[in-house]
Amino acid sequence: MNSTLSTARLADNASCPAPYGARPIRPLVALRSFRRVVANKDDTREVFEIIRALSGRSIPRGYFHLVSTVEGGRQAYDAPELATLFEDKAWLANFPIGSVGAAYRDFIARRGFSASGLADESKKIGDPRVDDRHPIAWYARRIRDIHDVWHVLTGYGTDAMGEACLLGFTHAQAGNGALLFLAIAASLELKRLNWRTPYIAAVSQAWRNGRRARSLDAIDYGELFAEPLTTARKRLHIRPPSIYQRVGLAARNGYRYPAEPNTFELWPAS
Repeated sequence: MNSTLSTARLADNASCPAPYGARPIRPLVALRSFRRVVANKDDTREVFEIIRALSGRSIPRGYFHLVSTVEGGRQAYDAPELATLFEDKAWLANFPIGSVGAAYRDFIARRGFSASGLADESKKIGDPRVDDRHPIAWYARRIRDIHDVWHVLTGYGTDAMGEACLLGFTHAQAGNGALLFLAIAASLELKRLNWRTPYIAAVSQAWRNGRRARSLDAIDYGELFAEPLTTARKRLHIRPPSIYQRVGLAARNGYRYPAEPNTFELWPAS
């Protein structure tokens, strides 16, 4: 039997007890949290609440898929804690200009971000299992901690449109229904504010780009950071976010929030 199918069935078989990491679907909780995100796009805590409310069995299913591959199985065996690695400023300082590591270093520095900050936000929803010494809990942390690296790899910014696009890309990679809900709901909300801008088309393109790319959850991020960014994008089959790039800075936030300065070009314009 195909190993990918057999491991996925362990997570999906409804006749079995819910696997570790599976959550009940709570749509009303997700809707309430989404209204709060609409009011404040930087409310990361509510984003994590939506993910918890709608993720279902996607986390254990994602882990089983990860270990069904050679590269992913190696990462699961070594189980590196990426938040700890990405917080190592001395390690980050070693990467030369043009590398993935240098691009990530500049990305978080210019925005005041940190891997530990994202981890802290995820803990505000009171999930008692987030730091468990369990392989599926480790996988959930891994998906959380690579979010900002994927901003760099894909070229989507941290404005409302860029986040919606990255969520679409991530859903295509990870299959988490919560991410699809967030991507669609955010693009529809932006469309309501400014119907002429191709928000939905940009999110759709991001989803297609995610489907065409290699599985980014399985790669060795220590090795990736040393690689030139342009080379990494080509090797991982990541396509340019062409629709997103054509949209002006103010429109990317639906003219509702101040435009974010274009101080860091995540993907050179074509």
